[in-house]
Amino acid sequence: MRSTLIPLLLLLTPLAQAQAPLTVKIGSASPLSGTGAHQGKDIENGARMAIDDLNAKGVSIGGRKIQFVLQAEDDGADPKMGTAAAQKLVDDKVVAVVGHLNSGTTVPASKIYNSAGIPQISPAATTPLYTRQGYKTAFRVVASDSLVGKTLAAYAIRTLKAKKIAVIDDRTAFGQGLADEFTKGVKAVGGAQLVSRQFTNDKATDFNAILTQIRARQPDVIFYGGMDAVAGPMLKQMKALGINAKFVSGDGVCSEKLPQLAGDALGSDKVICVVAGGVSSAEEEKAAAAFAERYRQRYKIPLQTYAPYAYDATMVFAQAMQQANSTDPAKFLPALAKISYHGVTGDIAFDPSGDLRNAALTLYTYREGKQVKLQVVR
Repeated sequence: MRSTLIPLLLLLTPLAQAQAPLTVKIGSASPLSGTGAHQGKDIENGARMAIDDLNAKGVSIGGRKIQFVLQAEDDGADPKMGTAAAQKLVDDKVVAVVGHLNSGTTVPASKIYNSAGIPQISPAATTPLYTRQGYKTAFRVVASDSLVGKTLAAYAIRTLKAKKIAVIDDRTAFGQGLADEFTKGVKAVGGAQLVSRQFTNDKATDFNAILTQIRARQPDVIFYGGMDAVAGPMLKQMKALGINAKFVSGDGVCSEKLPQLAGDALGSDKVICVVAGGVSSAEEEKAAAAFAERYRQRYKIPLQTYAPYAYDATMVFAQAMQQANSTDPAKFLPALAKISYHGVTGDIAFDPSGDLRNAALTLYTYREGKQVKLQVVR
């Protein structure tokens, strides 16, 4: 009996191995701890939704069924933690990375991914430096600060009719970079005076000194380069000091959590912010709303900002693998560079630098504690 079973098992084993799904790991890197954890978790959640959708659909590449797995790492919004997280993902042999959130972690991590030949799509980092390093592995599905700064400057001057503008940034690579681009935009558009440039940090809670100086200049608009965790308390202190200026910022502030962080200091039409991407047709609006509702039902919280971009980034990786008929980064990277994909956030295609072609931006405000879309700009 034994001599009969052994040959049979030997025949069955290769067949079982051939039919077993191939596990393909995609990495996710973002702050899962600290003040930006809600935004970082948003990225992980969006990527995980895409992974689950791909596995439910069933994807075969190279004649082999694929089982995608997400490996999420905490970068703490810190450059040192970010490079450590990047190296761990490389060592654990992920084939692609969705991340990071902050520009200050994205740029140093991108060097590690590039050296390993692993493609990276950031769903959030906006510093122009990221895609100006010449890395063929670096892509993003959001607009760069140069476009964001220019758009916000034009809106502040032409729509809000600002004559005097004050600028604050948190001294991070993201915050300072965005504030610099906004300042350039103000000078390029013309018609408004930059009356103050102040600095804080991404963990600060007391802004009375800089806001008191700004109040004396009586600005129509205060621009802030930074994240919502700081913007909320800053808005509260602006209200306490009687500063009625409009508050203008980028995607780091444009979150569902801002009303909680700012409380009644949020006001109505006081905050104007922008996020990358833009859907305008009724069909696209319906798809975006359906994604947001599906996210809410799954995680029991509203999506913040970056989940749709992380979702699309993950889907783009999968499509590139399918087009190349390979899960080898060296083989699907050329397909990724030429990708054309219509996602939750709109059309995705990259220029030679890895930036979005024909990038869209969506301007928002808040009314009665709710985020309200103003317009899509291309």
